Amino acid sequence: MNTIELIHPDRKKPRMRPLKALGHFRNLIADKEDTAQVFYTIEALNGQALLWGLEKFAATEQGKARISERRDLVALLDDHETIAKCPAGSVGAAYLEFMRREGLSAAGLVEEYNRFNKDAEQFDDLLEWFGNRLRDTHDLLHVLTGYGRDALGEVCVLGFSHGQMRGLGVKFVAYMGARQIKKLAPRGAPVMAAMGEGKRHGKIAQWVVLEDIPALLAEPLDAARKRLGILPPTTYEKVHEMFRQAGQEPMEVLAAE
Repeated sequence: MNTIELIHPDRKKPRMRPLKALGHFRNLIADKEDTAQVFYTIEALNGQALLWGLEKFAATEQGKARISERRDLVALLDDHETIAKCPAGSVGAAYLEFMRREGLSAAGLVEEYNRFNKDAEQFDDLLEWFGNRLRDTHDLLHVLTGYGRDALGEVCVLGFSHGQMRGLGVKFVAYMGARQIKKLAPRGAPVMAAMGEGKRHGKIAQWVVLEDIPALLAEPLDAARKRLGILPPTTYEKVHEMFRQAGQEPMEVLAAE
């Protein structure tokens, strides 16, 4: 393994800035297309959660192997020609179908992140690499957890991420997002419970960020979920069903948010 610092000596110690976070979240509510505000909000509240995660990650044998490899996940996940060779029913097949259906790419997520991070100083340290790895596996979480890309699905994935990695910023965005969705949902719909379900599922599941991604893509989806301990999104699906019973298509209503 090439030597690389855990934290670059010139990197400033992260600190929590709750007022800044609230301002960015209000900007997001005002313009839901400005998704860079999500990154700003999380960064303002996460404090040293990323460092905590990296230290825990690096202490495991799987984490040490991933650090030794330091694969370019963006190139790997955007190599749809190679992923298309994964067997039917595999994580890779489900991931490819999801990305094509939603018109997404790993590079596109990086581009969105860079809108937020364009003025930030970049450091060649493991903390930078680890943060990027968490970002680049986001869409895989959708596939593995079964949460869609509607607003509630995104909130539930954030809940799952918080369950795995802590981070007050992630928790804040998930909670506040769920509150906004609740205003649109049918009376009695368990929106907050769905977000909480995501958090619980993330907490009990194995860390997805530790996974050997090429091997994971080739694995049968059901087997991967069972091995990782990822439970079905039953409360999320219940909210969707309540929308349908009210004569609304949840993916359409919640896409607007």
